[in-house]
Amino acid sequence: MLARQKMQREWQVFLLAVGFLTRIPIPADPDFSDGKLNGASRYFPLVGLLVAGVAALVYVAVFAIFNNIVLAVLLSMVTSILLTGAFHEDGFADSCDGFGGGWRAEDVLRIMKDSRIGTYGTVALVMVLGLKAATLSAMPSTGVVVSALLWAHIVSRWLATSYLLDLHYVRGEGKSKPLATTMPLSHWLWSGLPILPLLIFTGLPALFPLIVVLLIFRFAFAAYLRRRIGGYTGDALGAVQQVAEIIIYLAFLG
Repeated sequence: MLARQKMQREWQVFLLAVGFLTRIPIPADPDFSDGKLNGASRYFPLVGLLVAGVAALVYVAVFAIFNNIVLAVLLSMVTSILLTGAFHEDGFADSCDGFGGGWRAEDVLRIMKDSRIGTYGTVALVMVLGLKAATLSAMPSTGVVVSALLWAHIVSRWLATSYLLDLHYVRGEGKSKPLATTMPLSHWLWSGLPILPLLIFTGLPALFPLIVVLLIFRFAFAAYLRRRIGGYTGDALGAVQQVAEIIIYLAFLG
């Protein structure tokens, strides 16, 4: 009975993560608590698997029907954006506006909080979407595209949650506030389990250059965040996810 209650609780925590990162309707939790809300971040990579699975299915279906890789990529991207409500793209654009337009930490945070998109955010968003479309369209086969989507959506969200390990959250309530502001290392490691099945099809030696680049980006951006604003924001995590996604696509293209 205790094990069943624990499984039910974890399922409810997972649904909270789904509701936070996507536009998928979830049932109301009759036993909602702050503890469940704070624990939802550990399911972000699993939600990434869900998003990647849907995007990959759309890609495969469109390519099978129209035999056009560009059309398949664009409709796959549209699907993932609709599914997530452009959640991470919005955070990326806000981050670019904030860091591009603000000098002092308080100015950066104020600009990030503004719901209006500025020049930096607009240009950055166009570039990031263009890079995604270009890299995915240039991949040699459907299998490579599907693998890249799975790796990118899962690993990028796992990498983003790693900032909860060693950085402080520096802003109050808001639409981009993470569900938890800190995460124990054990929870973060456990949250990476969805990556394990992917390792069956991709050997670790082939992944070594990608791992190195992601680690360099992770710690370099963490140092930048500490210097500029003293920690991280939800928008900054969105930027991490978007940049990591592109890094992974480039790795699969290479």
